[in-house]
Amino acid sequence: MDNKFFTILIVPEKVARVRRYKLPRRSLQIGGVLVTAIFVLSIYLMVDYIGAKKKIVELGNLRAQAKNQKIQIMQFASKIEDLEREMARLRQFDTKLRIITNLEQPTKGAKAMGIGGSSSETERSLISPWIKEELLVSRMHYELDRLKNEANVQEQRSIELREFLENQHSLLASTPSIWPTRGWITSGFGYRVYPFTGEKKMHDGLDIATAIGTPIIAPADGIVTYVGTEGTYGKMLLINHGYGLSTCYGHCSKIFVKPGQKVVRGEEIANVGNTGISTGPHLHYEVRVNGVPVNPENYLLN
Repeated sequence: MDNKFFTILIVPEKVARVRRYKLPRRSLQIGGVLVTAIFVLSIYLMVDYIGAKKKIVELGNLRAQAKNQKIQIMQFASKIEDLEREMARLRQFDTKLRIITNLEQPTKGAKAMGIGGSSSETERSLISPWIKEELLVSRMHYELDRLKNEANVQEQRSIELREFLENQHSLLASTPSIWPTRGWITSGFGYRVYPFTGEKKMHDGLDIATAIGTPIIAPADGIVTYVGTEGTYGKMLLINHGYGLSTCYGHCSKIFVKPGQKVVRGEEIANVGNTGISTGPHLHYEVRVNGVPVNPENYLLN
């Protein structure tokens, strides 16, 4: 008996000739293997497609999550910069208070620290986004640690300052810490070219330009020691605030106080004018410590 072939018979329903096909056994075996392989491969591809589709969805979610995290990181970094600016403002305010109360001497060239970097835009553009984020997060951790340490230091300084100020109410009330009038500073404290001679000359105060008749107020409590006309100053007055502090007001148009009169901070004492030697209406304002002129801006808080 020949087992190398299979015979397939096709018998029609109606009377007709029976069709007979003879197929090699090996061909059917190969066909079966191919069908099985195709079936297995189809199942594998289907499973792989479902897995890939699931991964695409997960990748989309991860990208959205990474985008949200990046936004949060940038917002957090912005908040850190805001905190740094606020700390710089507090440091400046603290330093001014300490100068006023003689707890600390002003230093030249002192600048508030800020968040910054030395790398150029070109260098930063060559860094991959992932590395940029890692550097930003690392930098944020550093800045937070530094701000925390600085806040602790600032807290100790504030406690020290508060304890000192609690015993210095009279000194503070006598310190010229507010603007005597509102206007524009046209000449600051220090050496300048004197407009009437062209020579370099020391300017002992601030020139605050404003309209004639603008009120001048006492920047601190004190006693008026002089009212009159004095050479280049024109109509002027002096106030002794105690603790070696005094203030001078020149080029006034009207003066409302008298020698020996006690004044309090915020009280109107005169009006801005253009008396004496002056290029226009303004107040010449001086702060003196033991009779020596100093920069009034070191005392101004507002």
